[in-house]
Amino acid sequence: MTVLKANAYGLGAKILAPVLARAGADRIGVAELKEAVSIIKKVHVPVQIIGGILDNEIAEAVKMNLVLPVGNTDIAKKISKVSVSQRCRTRIHILIDTGMGRLGFLPEDAPQAVRTIAALPGVSIEGIYSHYANANDRKDPKTREQTAVFLKVLKSLPEIKFPIIHIANSDAINNFPDTYFNMVRTGINLYGVFDLQGLHRYSLLPTLSLKTRLIDNRILPKGSTIGYGGTYTLKKDTPVGTISAGYADGIPLAASNSGKVIIMDMYCQIIGRVSMDYTTVDLSLCPDVKPGTIVTMIGSSKSKKITVEDIARIKHTHPYDIICSLGSRVERVYVS
Repeated sequence: MTVLKANAYGLGAKILAPVLARAGADRIGVAELKEAVSIIKKVHVPVQIIGGILDNEIAEAVKMNLVLPVGNTDIAKKISKVSVSQRCRTRIHILIDTGMGRLGFLPEDAPQAVRTIAALPGVSIEGIYSHYANANDRKDPKTREQTAVFLKVLKSLPEIKFPIIHIANSDAINNFPDTYFNMVRTGINLYGVFDLQGLHRYSLLPTLSLKTRLIDNRILPKGSTIGYGGTYTLKKDTPVGTISAGYADGIPLAASNSGKVIIMDMYCQIIGRVSMDYTTVDLSLCPDVKPGTIVTMIGSSKSKKITVEDIARIKHTHPYDIICSLGSRVERVYVS
């Protein structure tokens, strides 16, 4: 399952879904109904909601033949009622809360609940799943504990056949290969990006870059202060460039006076505070660069590279946050 929730982390689910389906994805996972609606007619593989579903969304979801999550008996009964009224059978996946504390049946309640649901008309239990909380940390015992709970639930239901069993997310794919069962869910690894912790089990190339252009290049005198708050003071006359991107576009505020960009295959230091629309950089290593020159904030040049993970470290966050923070005015360009 390729997971394209949050509009594929903001990268464009409508474009990526059919590409991934053609590339061999067995199904597309989304978090909620609106995301499913946007892609259901673009792919010929099942689209599955893996988050939650509200009462007023059930009728449309059933009509669209989506694979639906069931984390409590009440929602299962409502899906059953709607499916019967629409004269169809709806595929459902049972969600078990093995320790995430977010959604799903508690393990002790699951066996009886699943037996009740299995007897409902209009629904077909296609799968069972859970979600890891700490699979990015190979040393944390939490993942092993969650796996044990999940296995215990499965063993308590020998009479129920689950065609699809899944719990491994991108982190578990890399760190816990014994958790694959017969389907895995990958999201961030689709873009060649990994969590900052754990193994990189598969050799993946980054597919994402973030670029803008230099808008100005000026020599500013020694003693000039740069940006809001005057947090940087030039120690000498310096060529200072302004690039047309800021924190509204995905350059984190934490990169102020610490981050870098690539211009003409040179690392150029960010100086001053990152603004909403602009960022200033030291052009001492390429003083003659002209306005309009491409500036790489994430990506690579001939000999330099800046990764999503690099930006995440600067911001003291995880790579998911960096990708999801790319601004809405940033044009998405797809190259195939």
